[in-house]
Amino acid sequence: MFENLIATLKADKRKIVFTEGPDPRILEAAARLKKDALLESILVGNVDEVKVAAAAGGFDIEGLEIIDPQTYPEMDAMVAKMVELRKGKMSEEDCRKALSKGNYFGTMLVKLGKADALLGGATYSTADTVRPALQIIKTKPGNKIVSSCFILRRDGKDGGDEMYAMGDCAININPGEDDLVEIAIETAKTAKAFGIDPKVALLSYSTMGSGKGETVDMMRNATAKTKEAAPELAVDGELQFDAAFSPVVAKTKCKGSPVAGQANTFIFPDINAGNIGYKIAQRLGGFEAYGPILQGLNAPINDLSRGCDANEVYQMAIITAGLK
Repeated sequence: MFENLIATLKADKRKIVFTEGPDPRILEAAARLKKDALLESILVGNVDEVKVAAAAGGFDIEGLEIIDPQTYPEMDAMVAKMVELRKGKMSEEDCRKALSKGNYFGTMLVKLGKADALLGGATYSTADTVRPALQIIKTKPGNKIVSSCFILRRDGKDGGDEMYAMGDCAININPGEDDLVEIAIETAKTAKAFGIDPKVALLSYSTMGSGKGETVDMMRNATAKTKEAAPELAVDGELQFDAAFSPVVAKTKCKGSPVAGQANTFIFPDINAGNIGYKIAQRLGGFEAYGPILQGLNAPINDLSRGCDANEVYQMAIITAGLK
């Protein structure tokens, strides 16, 4: 599943900033990325602490850039730039205090072009990774929200990868119709980056009017708006999961749909459904879950689970920088 991303990284050398440089999981992943010649890493943290932690774990980080916000020689210029970006919402003192922390400091490195991508969250919460991104990097032109998706993968029966994309499972609690349009389009783009030909199903407890309710109407209307906004996409809804996934059920419930029975990109009506859905697939279906992959930002920034291991950091670094 990483073939496209690795090819991208080998063809276009990119630099990623890790906001928690002294963390052993980060150091192990950074050392592996260096060995595999996939990414240049910037480690944010006290230089001595980072080197001591690397030596303790036996991780070769020789040649990697380590930047300590406390001694950064260009801090005054960085503070001034952040004050300008925040447009009166944060004072100079507020900005300096924020930039003393790895999450804000790393985000500003991306904003200033000193890094191409950022990965954080090994010790920070999701909010602590997303907030600086929203305040400093902001959303892409045409996007109003940041959303997320997970890529679900397991070994296929033919020996290849069986993969699906699911959104939004981590960021937007109760998205509206227009939010769902953005989520559907961005999730389809992410799916495509992983080699999935997106067939997008907007999910509900109703299939084509079989049920009634506000959320049913919302998913139906969001489907129509998605088709209008992205006519090149194969998208349909509202669909129950069985109708979206099973060809047999699709023939009964929605014959003639371009998506039903073959959907591989699933859009949930809210975070409850999305979070529960991907975790059921992960735990009962034996899928590996990669994400949350943040979508809609002006630069590639992603969040780790605080329970992650070094392999997850390594994989998410490839995903983050490869999706630039």
